[in-house]
Amino acid sequence: MAVDFPQELKDLRATMDSVRGVTDLDALGVRITDLEKQAAAPDLWDDPEHAQQVTSALSRAGAERDRVLGMDRRVEDLEVLVELAQEEHDAATLEEAEHELESLKKDVGELEVRTLLSGEYDERAAVVTIRSGAGGVDAADFAEMLLRMYLRWAERHGYPTKVMDTSYAEEAGLKSATFEVNVPYAYGHLAVEGGTHRLVRISPFDNQGRRQTSFAAVEVIPLIESDDSIEIPENEIKVDVFRSSGPGGQSVNTTDSAVRMTHLPTGIVVSMQNEKSQIQNRAAALRVLQSRLLLMRKAEEAAAKKELAGDVKASWGDQMRSYVLNPYQMVKDLRTSHETGNPSAVFDGDIDDFIESGIRWTVEQRKAAAAASA
Repeated sequence: MAVDFPQELKDLRATMDSVRGVTDLDALGVRITDLEKQAAAPDLWDDPEHAQQVTSALSRAGAERDRVLGMDRRVEDLEVLVELAQEEHDAATLEEAEHELESLKKDVGELEVRTLLSGEYDERAAVVTIRSGAGGVDAADFAEMLLRMYLRWAERHGYPTKVMDTSYAEEAGLKSATFEVNVPYAYGHLAVEGGTHRLVRISPFDNQGRRQTSFAAVEVIPLIESDDSIEIPENEIKVDVFRSSGPGGQSVNTTDSAVRMTHLPTGIVVSMQNEKSQIQNRAAALRVLQSRLLLMRKAEEAAAKKELAGDVKASWGDQMRSYVLNPYQMVKDLRTSHETGNPSAVFDGDIDDFIESGIRWTVEQRKAAAAASA
């Protein structure tokens, strides 16, 4: 079927108009100018921490503007390409335009989703923790499958990741794993992955070949920044040190460098063992603990506001996604109803469509909650 280029281009233009409206390029330009003045100050690096904040903010703002302007140029170039191809009746150029249209629709869609990320911490890097749940060794194996899925997703996008802690199960898989995705908007994208994931398959660990259901929990928190002001009194923290270990309990470190940090008032426990020294592991554990406490504080504030506004149903429930490998092949998000019949691709990191639909669903839930409390 022939591509309706006029309608497709019109739709792209409409989407880009919406993106520009949300981005507010004029305000972004003013912010960039202000940050450039701060970055040019001769005494900027007298305070390295502040200097890092300024240069990082300038880099993010510049990249945001370049993304929007670059996408506008690509739409304009496609319009010219289509016009020339149609005037010359050039089939090869029209085919090239079709390929660029498909690529552009995908990229504009991703940019549109980025503009929807307006939550307080959406711009932050993310810390993701995966824990095996009910299902024994299958659940531990499932947790390891999810870890690989998210690391492959990050690799596909060129996002830097760092595994901060791994706790291996006795037979196979993981009891838990924590990793960091250190890129702007990582939290905004991955927050929708938080919840309980369910796997249904013929268990490779069952010698009778029975179908098993197992569960894993995914927790996503924003990485705190220096201006978040989460101070934890020393007397509220218990720190234990132990030796790092690998699969099967084999020692991979001959010193007590791993750290387990417990926040006594809340019972939150954070373990770190993948840094080289106890000091580094302790610093990493404290940062993640501060992030969790910050998110808990914000959740309590939101719950208090929700109670005042009345009950607004916006719960994802206990299970947010189901991965079925037997008797049929399907991965389905139980909130958005987005699904695919290719679990292999999903476990290989192809989860952008699930993330995008989750973000759009979250925005709609926020709108519904705001309307109900108005």
